[in-house]
Amino acid sequence: MAMPSSGAGWTVEMVQALPEDGQRYEVIDGELIVSPSPSVLHQVVVSELVARLRAYLRGSRLAFAAAAPADVAFSRDTLVQPDVFVAPLTDGRLPANWAEMERIILAIEVHSPSTARTDRGAKRRLYQREGVREYWIVDADAGSFERWRPGDLRPEILLDRITWQLDGASAPLVIELREFFAELLEG
Repeated sequence: MAMPSSGAGWTVEMVQALPEDGQRYEVIDGELIVSPSPSVLHQVVVSELVARLRAYLRGSRLAFAAAAPADVAFSRDTLVQPDVFVAPLTDGRLPANWAEMERIILAIEVHSPSTARTDRGAKRRLYQREGVREYWIVDADAGSFERWRPGDLRPEILLDRITWQLDGASAPLVIELREFFAELLEG
């Protein structure tokens, strides 16, 4: 289960100094969040989303898709590792390091029982506050995507398809959800 540590006052620098021990360490507004390694299905969903986003973004010279572990810092006391995210290219190229990345435009978390509370609570509020244009929570068991945008009070629950278009792209990315989940579950 993703658990906040006792006491606040954590910084990005402190989190980045923690040992690599198979746990995921994030800090939101000074509160440390520790999550265990993800499940196999979780990682399969992440890999498929990254593959589809990369194929969609290929050649656009506008943005790139990546997956955790990746340090996305919003401030001195807030660093998260979205399962999947899209960020603009820096002067038409990949950033040299995570610190060079100025913002993200799409954040995706794949539902797991250990992180659900953080994903739907602290992370959602963070992404909305920081103006991340879309935040998706993918639930492979339910075969659904939740879509949040800044200002939303409730998510849009999608069961059939999700459509997303990068500013400046000529066409949207469309994922037919029933097919997406069926392919994943078939292996």
